[in-house]
Amino acid sequence: MNSNLILTGWGYAEYVAAAAVALKALDGTADVLGISRRRLPEFMEELTATRQSCKWRNIYLIGLSLSGDPERLATALAKLKGQGVKVTWISALEMHNDIAEILKGLMEVRVIGSSLLEAVGHTFGIEIEQYMTFLKEPKRVSSDVRAYFTLIATAQFYYRNYQDESLYAKTARYLASGVKPCAWEPDVKAAVQHYDRYGSRELLGKSREMSMLQERINRVAVHEHARVLILGESGTGKETVAQQIHTKSPRWNMPFIAFNCASVTKDLLEDRFFGHEKGAFTNAIERTDGLFLMADGGTLFLDEIGEMPIEVQALLLRVLEGGRFMRVGGMEELRCDVRLVTATNRDLPALVREGRFREDLYQRLNVVQLRTPSLREHKDDIPVIANAWWRKFHNNRVLQAEQIAALMDYDYPGNVRELVNILDRATALEEEDFGLLMREHKEMNAGLSSGLELKSGRIPDKLEDAIRIHIRRVYDKYGQNLTRAAEALDVSRNTVRKYL
Repeated sequence: MNSNLILTGWGYAEYVAAAAVALKALDGTADVLGISRRRLPEFMEELTATRQSCKWRNIYLIGLSLSGDPERLATALAKLKGQGVKVTWISALEMHNDIAEILKGLMEVRVIGSSLLEAVGHTFGIEIEQYMTFLKEPKRVSSDVRAYFTLIATAQFYYRNYQDESLYAKTARYLASGVKPCAWEPDVKAAVQHYDRYGSRELLGKSREMSMLQERINRVAVHEHARVLILGESGTGKETVAQQIHTKSPRWNMPFIAFNCASVTKDLLEDRFFGHEKGAFTNAIERTDGLFLMADGGTLFLDEIGEMPIEVQALLLRVLEGGRFMRVGGMEELRCDVRLVTATNRDLPALVREGRFREDLYQRLNVVQLRTPSLREHKDDIPVIANAWWRKFHNNRVLQAEQIAALMDYDYPGNVRELVNILDRATALEEEDFGLLMREHKEMNAGLSSGLELKSGRIPDKLEDAIRIHIRRVYDKYGQNLTRAAEALDVSRNTVRKYL
């Protein structure tokens, strides 16, 4: 039984590398946990209340901020000290004076060096040179170290989404023992593959709007058969919401298949949905599975469901009612168990009233409805979203206050997608003056300004802009058919095209 416990923070590769250094110094005789500053006082209280502290005689807090609730932490540390447990705090940053005063005498404090790795190395008297690569950007290290960066991100993803802490500890042990990626256990490799597929999209933001959305996702995700309809503007993260529903559901280790209903013609949709038999049509040289079979046991996400031709809607309705279908050209009835999640930026009730979307299908899809807010509705999240992206591609650096201020001074008609494009442009151009960057961006997109007014319902003062908004609404009403929109407006096709 290990008598040592190593507690590190989340979010940075250096934390895991530092834990590995400590593990190596302790000959592997330690347990490892990742923990947040808010959770630390509560965790320490649990140790004293359940007397689990008898298991660990030495607790090392590596790189942890102690600002979560210092008074509460002090009470727990005092009880642990009375039970003979030694707590050591290791950091490269000085403790805040107020916190130091509250925690005085309750633990050993080791503040050494210019980095957390140096602090741990000095504390345990161990060489850290081989771990220094974890202070560099992932793209500037060897392939083996890059694989570890991915594994660390995987461990954090598993903790956030599945409350699985074991992978984090195993990552530190692999690193301490120098286990090459090729020798990782099959379950670890499978976890990395799962993260590669599903871990790139996570909802960011702490605003009321995003917190409410996340809460509803968590509630509906566990009901694995409940269909979900996601509404929201383009670029608000509807596919990210669908992935969150999948990864937090009992189906998380089964397929997640995403498909855009506007990406193929109506003649091909049936084949894409259900597959076909060999010889069903010209060039059908072999049997193929459709989306429903590919997603069997998992989740099928159909984006832009409002663009689906009404002729195909009846086919989708049939499989939703009974879970049965046949391949194109086939005679055998097949079954599938698929959770269906759909999304659209169109007004489906309006399409139903116009006879362009089946009401019975709408009722089948609209079991649980979620709405992704536009970025202008939760602009307070811009710093969180921007810094998360910036840290990922700039060696954990965050944006400066003036850069954040420049990003905040814009309404983002393209939502999060547009924000990320701006950050991508800043990176590609190595532009640090975000004031200049945003001025150029607004000039580049000046022709789209009426689009934001259309989404928000604001009517502009200028007649030309008001005409443009009205024509866009009529154009959308008639399925973006130029001829039908021109007939309804009683103008020429060229006039419609000009204002679009």
